[in-house]
Amino acid sequence: MFRKYSLEILVFSCGAMMMVFEILGSRVLGPYVGTSTYVWTSLIGVILGSMSIGYALGGQLADEFPSTKPLAYIIMTASAAVLWTALVKDAVPAFITRFGDSVEMKSVMMSVLLFAPASITLGMVTPFAVKLRMVNVTNAGAVAGSLYAVSTVGSIVGTFAAGFFFLPSFGTKNTLIGIAAALLLCSLLLLYKEIGKKTVAVAVLLCLFGWGVRNVNWSPKKNLLADIDTEYSRIWIFGDTDPATKKPVTSLATDPFGTQSSGFTDGDTDLVAEYGKYYDLFRHFSPNAISVLMIGGCAYSYPRYFLDRYPDVSLDVVEIDPDMTEIARQYFGLQDSSQLEILHEDGRIFLNNTTNRYDVILGDAFTSSSAIPFHLTTQEAVQKEYDVLNDGGVVIVNLISSVTGKNGLFARAEYATYRSIFPQVFLFAIGDNGDKIQNVMLVGYKSSLVPSFESSDPALAALLSHRWTAEIAADVSILTDDFAPVEYYKHISLE
Repeated sequence: MFRKYSLEILVFSCGAMMMVFEILGSRVLGPYVGTSTYVWTSLIGVILGSMSIGYALGGQLADEFPSTKPLAYIIMTASAAVLWTALVKDAVPAFITRFGDSVEMKSVMMSVLLFAPASITLGMVTPFAVKLRMVNVTNAGAVAGSLYAVSTVGSIVGTFAAGFFFLPSFGTKNTLIGIAAALLLCSLLLLYKEIGKKTVAVAVLLCLFGWGVRNVNWSPKKNLLADIDTEYSRIWIFGDTDPATKKPVTSLATDPFGTQSSGFTDGDTDLVAEYGKYYDLFRHFSPNAISVLMIGGCAYSYPRYFLDRYPDVSLDVVEIDPDMTEIARQYFGLQDSSQLEILHEDGRIFLNNTTNRYDVILGDAFTSSSAIPFHLTTQEAVQKEYDVLNDGGVVIVNLISSVTGKNGLFARAEYATYRSIFPQVFLFAIGDNGDKIQNVMLVGYKSSLVPSFESSDPALAALLSHRWTAEIAADVSILTDDFAPVEYYKHISLE
């Protein structure tokens, strides 16, 4: 059975491995350059270009050496190339990101160095197999068509297997090593009658290489406590020190260059990140609030703080990643409470379907590149927030942007978008410089009553003093589901 359909099994397997490899690309590059359309364009373009080179080389080699042995060694080379990717998947991006080039150039360079070698060699497999299967020119079309169809079916299987099984079950590095092992096995099965000492030596070296890669753990974070692949993110947990209090903290990051959330290691639920304190503005705008929705849990820093300080207010947290919640339980002291309900769902889908009503909505959903998922930024999403708020309710959203200049395009677009739905919208810039990229807190107020911006509470008064009172330029279009260039605005701010 295997001998009769060995080439079909081979191209099916290599097609599947190729797509698993490509899907993994976004997870490898994501922490360093994000997962925007720029990154996907670079990744897909480089892989398709590399496979095209492989098609041409494979066809030429098949004409010169029409036997299974060269094909087996091509697949062994592909196995080694995948292990190369697994070995340097952090070192290469970390080196490239030191340069000030654009996101496009960085993602292209990373894709070439990490994914071109394996893609070229895997691209050689199917044309080589076509040559070996072909008996005469009269059936050339049927042979080529059937083998490419088998390869495509393998690619389809690999696509679903990568997203639904391999990544959430084994993580990036283990899946890459698994691809390399599967390719090595394919090459050995192809050589089952001709395995000699040299082949065994190469196979042993590849196994040792894979074992070494498995035990290499390059991390951009010091004091690393855990490096976790979830269905949605790569997450680093590490020890750190709060610069303000000098107290030890445990921090969480989804990219190598920043910190998305922190909590004091002594169990103190006070907030480490300054921007989190601005969510307390809900007490000023909606002092009688009894129901709060938070979109984005991350390490649940603010929810833990909230539960300690507002015992009479219910809190629903929508967090898309169940593993993130478990990480918050294990490393950040999140505990169950009758006051707290956690819903593992995409924030926009929750807003689309919920029948709940809230007095307050807090937004803190981010990708690894510090950009809000575009479908939570649009006029349609803002309308959903408005609809689920009670009269007099307030939405407070954390933006990473400046207010003025080219770095403020995103904040001004969001401001215009919220102004198209809410009667009153305000910005609070945490820093003093409007040109600086920082946490900008947007407040949408579902009331026609003009609020006071003074408070007898010193903490609230300090927050209110950061309201942006200068003119906000109306130079950016409203964001919609049809047109929301959030990634472009982020890209402009990084140039």
